[in-house]
Amino acid sequence: MNDSTILYYTLSGESRSEHVIKGSRFVATAIPVASKEDVLVHIERIRRNYPTAAHYCYAYRIGIGGMEYRTWDDGEPAGSAGKPILFVIQKYRLSDVLVVVVRYVGNAKLGLGMLARAYASVTEKVLATAERVPVVRYVSVRIFCAYEDVDAVIGILHHYALDFEAEYRDAVEFTARIRESALEEFSAELSTATGTRAGFIVLEQS
Repeated sequence: MNDSTILYYTLSGESRSEHVIKGSRFVATAIPVASKEDVLVHIERIRRNYPTAAHYCYAYRIGIGGMEYRTWDDGEPAGSAGKPILFVIQKYRLSDVLVVVVRYVGNAKLGLGMLARAYASVTEKVLATAERVPVVRYVSVRIFCAYEDVDAVIGILHHYALDFEAEYRDAVEFTARIRESALEEFSAELSTATGTRAGFIVLEQS
């Protein structure tokens, strides 16, 4: 896959890792999310799952470029938890992702630097083992063809399209989403399979 068509990466599912330093236990959970509402639901769920933890720190990024984001230190020294978590999320070029780190405090006191490293380390650990999924750029297209070419066009769409719909009129119109990096190849195959009778126009990118 051409890296230029990858908007960002997200996670295929939930992952969890732990890190212990000087008696303090850090448990990181990385979760794919689609909205702030998702974030709140998952944070509340993790609070219920770890009811005796001292801190529930997190960071999330949502959308293209991770333009919507937030960090939360939950009583830890300012900048020692949420920001290190966010930095690692950014390092892995992830978005639509929430990482929550719960901490059980040990007997030894951790300084600011050690805390920041601990939150970053456990986030690194959970994201390094999580399965990343590329979110790619698609273009919406409208394809026009004659009835005699419908089977050929459908065969090509099954190969190239994320999804498609058909409207049967005097001619047949398909609306489909094609990965941007495959558009040129799709165009050539469509032309060859239909003897240049079928054509398409690009509607929008998504």
